[in-house]
Amino acid sequence: MRIISGNRRGKKLYAFDGIKIRPTGDRLREAIFNILSSLVKEAVVLDLFAGTGALGLEAISRGARSATFVDNHPDAIRLLKKNIKACGMIEEARVVKWDIARDLKCLSGIQPGFNLVFLDPPYNRNLVQPALLHLHESNAVQSAAHLVIEHSLDEPLPNDLDGFSMTDQRKYGKSLVSFFTYVL
Repeated sequence: MRIISGNRRGKKLYAFDGIKIRPTGDRLREAIFNILSSLVKEAVVLDLFAGTGALGLEAISRGARSATFVDNHPDAIRLLKKNIKACGMIEEARVVKWDIARDLKCLSGIQPGFNLVFLDPPYNRNLVQPALLHLHESNAVQSAAHLVIEHSLDEPLPNDLDGFSMTDQRKYGKSLVSFFTYVL
């Protein structure tokens, strides 16, 4: 696993041993960022269920202004901090240990609001809908923000969430990547 493009291109990221946490692979990440293209430059990124931090770190490497990484798994927090330090992105990155399924009150007071959000929850645990509801309630996302959700083929997304409009969806192997716009 490595940074695909940008000023940290080729930088290897530390990965988890075993299969406890499923990181977004290089090819899928490259496809996502090719679709996002110019939306990444100067973005304020929120990486929910961050795991290794690969999505947020890739965004910073490609010109995002900053990234906030949220995860609840102690091993993920340790690995996130290790990857951020290894990439030399300490100034642009913030790590928050938080249970996203409970709420996202941890985001209150973080300015400026996020305009690019990645959600990559554990598959088939029905965490997408609660995460989106909590994100909406947090008031931490700018209007017209872009969201990228990686989820299982077997986990359909709700289509009736206030403020979220699906703009695209792509299938990659056993994963779906759904793109949304957030409108207040």
